[in-house]
Amino acid sequence: MSIETMNKNYFVHESSYVDDNCTIGKNTKIWHFSHIMSNSYIGEGCNIGQNVVISPEVVIGNHVKIQNNVSVYSGVTCDDYVFLGPSCVFTNVINPRSQVNRQGDYMKTHIGRGASIGANATIVCGHNIGEFAFIGAGSVVTKTVKPYALMVGNPARQIGWMSEYGCRLDFENSDIAICEESLEKYKCTNNTITKIKNHE
Repeated sequence: MSIETMNKNYFVHESSYVDDNCTIGKNTKIWHFSHIMSNSYIGEGCNIGQNVVISPEVVIGNHVKIQNNVSVYSGVTCDDYVFLGPSCVFTNVINPRSQVNRQGDYMKTHIGRGASIGANATIVCGHNIGEFAFIGAGSVVTKTVKPYALMVGNPARQIGWMSEYGCRLDFENSDIAICEESLEKYKCTNNTITKIKNHE
């Protein structure tokens, strides 16, 4: 039986499992063959794709999209409007060994508001990703990522900046860049990006 019939605030496909002591926000949808483990938190308006695992103590903000085949392990937190692409990978132990129990050594990873992680990217634990950063498909993140940074490769390196709208920003000839699609303006000062408000 679908949990939808027991809780009208969110939808869980009948093939998925939601353990006890989970918090799930209204209008969230959890699709086929996914497992939401105990003591995890999922905000409002999220879309959890097929074959997703949310481990204990994970915190997922509002309006987060998690595509198919993603495992979000204990120690990971995601702010609002994060996008996790298909089959992207998180870790939570830096030196795993099957014969050594390191459950007390989980390292934390925080994904900032509006950040996007591309398909098949790997996020090595202990490295936070700043708000609105963009991690290219297949990249391997081995260090902290600045807000608005565009990262690609293995190991991932920064090759530019992205707007909140998801367009590449060009600061080549100025410290001001305009997102061509949204017309938002951004300023680059000391290798740090700030969005310029309309009245500035």
